[in-house]
Amino acid sequence: MHTFTMIALLAGLCGIAVAGGVLAAPADDIKALLEKGDARAAYEQAKKHPDQIGDPAFDFYLGVAAINAGHAGEGVLALERYLLNFPGNADARLELARGYFVLGEDARAREEFEAVSRLKPSPTVQAGIDRFLDAIRSRESRFRTTANLFVEIGMGYDSNINGGVGTANVVLPAFGLVTVTQSGVQQSDTFTHLAAGAQINHPVAPGFSVFGGLGAESKLHHGSFESQFDLLTLAANGGVTLLRENDLYRLGAYYANLDVDNTAFRDITGAAAEWQRQFDEFQSISVALQYGDLDYKGNNDVRDSRLSQLALGYRRAFIAHWQPLLSVNLYLGQEDNQRDRDDLSRNLYGFRASLAGSPAPKWAASAGAFYQLSDYQDPDPQLGVTRRDSYYGLDLTVSYALRRSLSLRGEFLLSRIDSNIALFEYDRNLFALKLRYDFN
Repeated sequence: MHTFTMIALLAGLCGIAVAGGVLAAPADDIKALLEKGDARAAYEQAKKHPDQIGDPAFDFYLGVAAINAGHAGEGVLALERYLLNFPGNADARLELARGYFVLGEDARAREEFEAVSRLKPSPTVQAGIDRFLDAIRSRESRFRTTANLFVEIGMGYDSNINGGVGTANVVLPAFGLVTVTQSGVQQSDTFTHLAAGAQINHPVAPGFSVFGGLGAESKLHHGSFESQFDLLTLAANGGVTLLRENDLYRLGAYYANLDVDNTAFRDITGAAAEWQRQFDEFQSISVALQYGDLDYKGNNDVRDSRLSQLALGYRRAFIAHWQPLLSVNLYLGQEDNQRDRDDLSRNLYGFRASLAGSPAPKWAASAGAFYQLSDYQDPDPQLGVTRRDSYYGLDLTVSYALRRSLSLRGEFLLSRIDSNIALFEYDRNLFALKLRYDFN
């Protein structure tokens, strides 16, 4: 979990009443700007009144404004001054804990968060505290062994479980009108989703750790005909990470096995390298290289290939309502067929943008859009046409924390592939509702 996704989780608490009497005019002005969501202007307004430092109300709102505007050190000092006068003010302790978190002082942040938690705050505030504590535990994985295990169950609907064409009658180059068999025509069905996974991280030396994980996921269709498209995926990964100040380096290997209708369909073995640079608590970039060997089984072995990919990413968090987090990714790749079928080799160009946020402490939501162009290298030997596909998609995820370890998530996917060969064009819409339990 990136630190900057949590920074302003509890922003907005600045509207609470402050112990210590009637607000002085400068403090009142700062409070009004904070309530409008303009932390930067509030901080600049506070800096115009150095003579007010030491006034409890002024110190409180200066502390909140400074933390929200990216001056956490100054904000912490102001809130510490305030708490010398009013040590029992839970709201100030909550803001101070957030300041410690931004500064990376996890032990002091945990102490303050847990102190407020012992006062039995409202469920909304407690949910926010829990998310900060989860982020602290994630950061502490750099220094101590951590393990996570989850199980998930759900149900959903898939409008095109087999990626089939919308109609049995399609027009193909060199063949004209042809009839596609039933298994190649779009099939829809409801399904049951089951998944489980485990991940462990073990620090070896300061900034250096090893990790590994296992996962399994199945999609079981309810119709008797559709069950031939049941999916089972087993996966494993492992590697090392190195953290040096604002740079994180990760090198790993992975394996994934896909079964269709209880029959081996494809194995993927690969490796990946990634570099992330955290500019500040709000922005980061990443560069990743990935290589995979795709080994198809049975009659599909003609599709055996090697996939190489380069991805560039940018993430930006904003101090605003809903704590929005913008992610943008660009990637390009090449899939080389290993069976002398260059008509199955392709160049890939892709783009994805997503926006995530937290409308309320127990709620999280994200929406994304993606596009991928597949440019095949040689003409299809039967159709005499070089294939070119465009894949478009929109996705939405909404989750609600029923309890700290139990969450309910809804997932929506709308997608379409356009192709210059009608046999490969299709639409697919998917909806799923999943219940997840995390063992932390």
